[in-house]
Amino acid sequence: MSSDLMIPIATVPGESAVPRPARAFPWPKGPLRDWLLAWPLPLVLLAAWALAAHFEWVAPQVLPAPEAVLVTLKESLLSGELWANLQISLLRVLAGFAIGLAGGLALGVAMGLSPTVKDYVYPSFNVFAQVPVLGWLPLLMLLVGIDEALKVILISKAALVPIALNTCKGIHGVPTRHIEVARVLKFTRWQMLSRVVFPAALAPIWNGVRYGLTHAWLALVVVELLASSEGLGFMIVYGRQLFQLDVVLAAVAVVGAVGYALDKLLALVERRLLAWRREAF
Repeated sequence: MSSDLMIPIATVPGESAVPRPARAFPWPKGPLRDWLLAWPLPLVLLAAWALAAHFEWVAPQVLPAPEAVLVTLKESLLSGELWANLQISLLRVLAGFAIGLAGGLALGVAMGLSPTVKDYVYPSFNVFAQVPVLGWLPLLMLLVGIDEALKVILISKAALVPIALNTCKGIHGVPTRHIEVARVLKFTRWQMLSRVVFPAALAPIWNGVRYGLTHAWLALVVVELLASSEGLGFMIVYGRQLFQLDVVLAAVAVVGAVGYALDKLLALVERRLLAWRREAF
């Protein structure tokens, strides 16, 4: 082995250095590495699914082959059925998320800035947050029926809770030294909020927004599974009722892909919003 491939190991003074071979092909770092590491598990699962379907380890009526699901997905897209249901689901989740975002930010800011508001509101809000979306379903069905209002309210609740909690925690987590410097500079209250508090709390607040959208998307699917005649959740229920598991798996794949795409979209926005933090540090 040539000497240019030997790298000495750091040793304690007085001990001899033991050379070790350098890696001829160093493992890539950064986004490429993350991308490469993300693929093996899905490919293994897909291969296992294909083998199970090919050798009929599971009955085809229970586990259709991947190619059958792809054919169903293509036919649903060409017929417009999948796109129509996807549009309905997206409109529902955007409406509920918008309401939850506005309410969560307002409530989180109020609890974060005012100890009095937090003392009065947070205990009740914490109890409200502990009840899952499905826990409110029977009551809301009696109050508002099973139309769009039910779905929007439940989606709003799912989004509101993480947004409010993360906003409150983000404001409480603003470093005290930042506040003290702003007071020395005699900032007004608005300057304190716009130049110190909100920029410092932006990262946790945006995390809450991402969690809120994720929870809203999950709540949408659950609500559509139980009380809907349209949407992706309805496609899953419809396919199960007719024992068309290829339709079920195609809808599930779209649900996962859309949820992943929405989260990645917010991640891109986050990188742009917080670019000034990376430049500052």
